[in-house]
Amino acid sequence: MITLSVKDANDMNAYVSTPWGAGPFPAVMVFQEAYGVNHHIQNVADRLAAEGYLAIAPELFHRTAPAGFESPYGDFAAVMPHFQALTTEGMIDDVKACYDWLAAQTNVIKNKIGCIGFCMGGRVSFIANSAVPLAASVAFYGGGMHMVADLAATLHGPQLLFWGGKDQHIKPENVQTVIDALKGAGKDYINVEISYADHAFFCDERPSYHAQAATESWGMTKAFLKNKLLR
Repeated sequence: MITLSVKDANDMNAYVSTPWGAGPFPAVMVFQEAYGVNHHIQNVADRLAAEGYLAIAPELFHRTAPAGFESPYGDFAAVMPHFQALTTEGMIDDVKACYDWLAAQTNVIKNKIGCIGFCMGGRVSFIANSAVPLAASVAFYGGGMHMVADLAATLHGPQLLFWGGKDQHIKPENVQTVIDALKGAGKDYINVEISYADHAFFCDERPSYHAQAATESWGMTKAFLKNKLLR
């Protein structure tokens, strides 16, 4: 864990996972679900490090929750106050703090920084792609992304999107709002709907986990990041 200073806010802890070797490495910011930088999110960072990326997962609730805050899956009442306190402006400041830290590391390739996020973090990934000059961004079932769809015009890197066809949390029309914004802005993107997957299908610690969908989406994510960050 490291601690980052964030503009006009409490310090923010972040989990960092580094590949073996001296580098320099491409880097990926990993943005959490609403339940904290828990075992699942840290595992995603470790998996990325195993693929050759320096990964950093910031604790996005640092303004309202204690350092290390986690909540059991399904206990949304515990996370709701922190979730509701998030603002786009605050998330931009958090993204910039992570990006600036990465850019200052001697073992990071400065023009090969990307991000990945899940649910709430999917929206943050979209915001991050607008806020800082990323080379790639991945969003898994990004809740509320339609509310920041206007940022499509200022995206820097290609955007990969995953959705579950059985997801009752994200309306089809909200997904369409995001896609229309990307098309209208003439941005590079890949949009994937897995018809047989539900919300949070990638997380193997939740009941909605779908092994095939997780394996397939991870394979595509690895190919996407390799093309954008390793070449």
